[in-house]
Amino acid sequence: MRSLLTWLGRLLLSLALAALVVGFWKRDELMRLWTVKTLFDQGRIVQNFSHMDRGFHVVPVSRGSGPVAPLEEGPRMTLPEGAESWINDRRLTSLLVLQDGKIRYEGYYQGTGPEDRRISWSLAKSYLSALLGVLIDEGAIASIDDPVVTYAPRLKGTAYDGASIRNVLNMASGVVFNEDYFDPKSDINRIGRVIALGGSLDNFTASFTLRASDPGAKWSYASIDTHVIGMVIRGATGRSIPDLMSEKIIAPLGLEQDGIYLTDGTGTAFVLGGLNFTTRDYARFGRMILQDGSYDGRQVVPAAWIAAATLPSAPTAHGTMGFGYQWWVPKGAHDGEFMGIGIYGQYLYFDQPRGVMIVVTATDPEFETPGRIDSNVEMFRQIAQSL
Repeated sequence: MRSLLTWLGRLLLSLALAALVVGFWKRDELMRLWTVKTLFDQGRIVQNFSHMDRGFHVVPVSRGSGPVAPLEEGPRMTLPEGAESWINDRRLTSLLVLQDGKIRYEGYYQGTGPEDRRISWSLAKSYLSALLGVLIDEGAIASIDDPVVTYAPRLKGTAYDGASIRNVLNMASGVVFNEDYFDPKSDINRIGRVIALGGSLDNFTASFTLRASDPGAKWSYASIDTHVIGMVIRGATGRSIPDLMSEKIIAPLGLEQDGIYLTDGTGTAFVLGGLNFTTRDYARFGRMILQDGSYDGRQVVPAAWIAAATLPSAPTAHGTMGFGYQWWVPKGAHDGEFMGIGIYGQYLYFDQPRGVMIVVTATDPEFETPGRIDSNVEMFRQIAQSL
């Protein structure tokens, strides 16, 4: 009996040591999984959104070696009636209003500050659109009507075989993709687990083989389409997105800090939502877009591309928001009114005729509530009209 107990004790000790070894070996993966699981918890979300580098693989997006481009201060504006309660209700972490390149309002909330690099979520899609426009202008990519498999042959035989670059820009690839953020089994949440476990987003993208409609026939928001744009860019240039983004878009803007991209386990940038910049550095990008791609005397992005990208060219349903080349167009928009949107209330809003650009970062748990975006746009319009 004593020998049996001794044997059992040794077995349990061996199992415990083995578990410790496996736990140590998989520590980083377990920590990333825990970060994904608790990313949106209300007690952690503010800090998580400002410190994504603590829980994920990241790579820098270099600001370059140039001087910081100043953002001039304009007369401080008074926010319109109802704005303060809107800020609290939407759980904003920052709000910055530019008019004619000058800061008219800048505020930080929930214990955050101007030095925090904040997660973009799908605002990153609009950055990638700008990069694509530059590469097309330079001739690295011949046409947005080229098939995606011309530049991303890994996608031959998948749901993307037959789709054009224009189709994925418009979120009209036809791929079957579940974008439900509150369904743990959805495709968008599976992406989070791929990143946490060090998997490959290229392999994940190539696993989609089903279509709900023919390419170009129907609009359906599928974030994986943006990863395809990234695959096209990498295939066309042989370079990484962070390097290209730094050289073509970021370095000319004179940012205060380097940005960061979240990556998968292969070091491939999470281009559909993984950019992180300070609020002021988002504003520098926004100022460039507001000025038709021009920034301090340099044409960073072709003006013709910005004009085309911000038109509601996708086959969206009547009465809904419009969608262009990874940019949104609000209901009832006037010419030159468009925006980028990220989950939980991230916005870049543009009113070009008024020279106004608004940056919002937030942790809004009700971001998918029907009418939420429309009411946010109404506040943006009130802010722009009050200047």
